[in-house]
Amino acid sequence: MPEAVYIHGHHESVLRSHRWRTAENSAAYLLPELRPGLALLDIGCGPGTLTADLAGRVAPGPVTAVDHAAGILPAARAEAAARGLTNVRFATADAHALDFPDDSFDVVHAHQVLQHLADPVGALREMRRVCRPGGVVAVRDADYAAMTWYPEVPGLVEWQRLYRRVARAGGAEPDAGRRLAAWAARAGFEDVTATATAWCFTTPEERAWWSELWAERTTASDYAELAVAGGHATPDGLARIAEAWRDWGARADGWFAVLNPEALCRVPGESADGPAPEVDAEGGQ
Repeated sequence: MPEAVYIHGHHESVLRSHRWRTAENSAAYLLPELRPGLALLDIGCGPGTLTADLAGRVAPGPVTAVDHAAGILPAARAEAAARGLTNVRFATADAHALDFPDDSFDVVHAHQVLQHLADPVGALREMRRVCRPGGVVAVRDADYAAMTWYPEVPGLVEWQRLYRRVARAGGAEPDAGRRLAAWAARAGFEDVTATATAWCFTTPEERAWWSELWAERTTASDYAELAVAGGHATPDGLARIAEAWRDWGARADGWFAVLNPEALCRVPGESADGPAPEVDAEGGQ
């Protein structure tokens, strides 16, 4: 099986954006499907804020939250503990080869995950395998080529081109969003609802937050190291792009939108209640 690729790493600038995500701003398309008692698998849980929101919606239903990077799981556990959640367990996992039995979960969720995988169609097949009849697989990914902003700061055009080049060099697909429905069909889903929502950053506070985290990510994250090591950029070039981000963030008329396509994929059959698989409290499957 191919390895998952995550080019950002877990620099603080990356985690700031992950912790900002909530069920309302990042999984609204899934919320009507959730109800207490459902068993949910969250793939790529990161620091756990979105996981915790979903766990609160299905409690007392069991939630299994997994991530490829074991090092981020303590932060996710701390988030769940801080909210008093007792229905969440954590584990490491490879989305290409989930170590769970067939038909284990009512809901399988992956937010901003498929864009980082070497074989997103194979991962969707795995998600379908572990989802029970009558259940749903929900995926949402950004589309970097569809991101748009104002005013036209030239350095951000350079950033967009560079990011997509670095991601593809690592075997990932930065324009995953537009491909979700097609990937789902290739994975065997026949009932797919494709939608899209957007994050929009336009207030002074939003611009300052979004521009600074991307300025830092451009020079200090794993992505920055990969860009230089792969010969895609120089440190000076990355510093120039970081300043372009700060320039845009300081513009009173600045506006940035991130398009996030979504796919809600239904597994045919009648739902059958049953227990979710047990995972070790320390994160082992």
